[in-house]
Amino acid sequence: MSKKKNTVQQTPSRAWEDYLKIIYKLEKPELSDKGVQTKDVAERLSVSQASVTNMLKKLAEENYIEYAPYYGVSLTDSGRQIAMKMIRNHRILETYLVERLGYLWDEVDEEAETLEHYLSDKLVQRMWEDLGEPSHDPHGSPIPDIDGSIETANLQPLSEIELNRPVTLERIKNRSPEELRYLTSIHLHIGSKIVIKNQAPLNGPLLIEVDDKHLNAIDYRLAMALKVSLQ
Repeated sequence: MSKKKNTVQQTPSRAWEDYLKIIYKLEKPELSDKGVQTKDVAERLSVSQASVTNMLKKLAEENYIEYAPYYGVSLTDSGRQIAMKMIRNHRILETYLVERLGYLWDEVDEEAETLEHYLSDKLVQRMWEDLGEPSHDPHGSPIPDIDGSIETANLQPLSEIELNRPVTLERIKNRSPEELRYLTSIHLHIGSKIVIKNQAPLNGPLLIEVDDKHLNAIDYRLAMALKVSLQ
């Protein structure tokens, strides 16, 4: 693990904030005792592993992460605080764009990705209060509190639900605008009631019924990203 070297940390750049946010999203302490792997960060950010390694060394020197080549990466308390701030900014921005400016849920990610780095804490708090202090963004992702704490829910991927078991869509994780537009076209939104009517073998497409009236097919990979609660 890296050792602390600096007593005064540099203010993180936009690139540093992006790395810290991605590391947080890739952490899976419940599945592995190792940290986030360099190749996974490189894949999410679409950059080379060499570039990621260089950036991780800088973040470790500033004590935003703990980094060891064979262990992987984990956030320090200060790194996690920045990651949660970026996630809070992003999700409040997405909600504001939808609720106040009329954006569609497939249009907000790119806008929020840019703006999240430039908002003051005061402005973000005012936006959140103006929205009625929502707990989740338009895709069902929880909005962290101002202190960085975040709600966790016991949700299951739709892909793991048995046939004819009614469930409710609660969250859609990390989907492209094209996929979100497809979900809209089949009348699927947060709160929709879903029943799987059939599934092709070998992780093939699922035939789903939405809100007791719309019958459509979705692929298994997309079903994995739809997080549902049992009715």
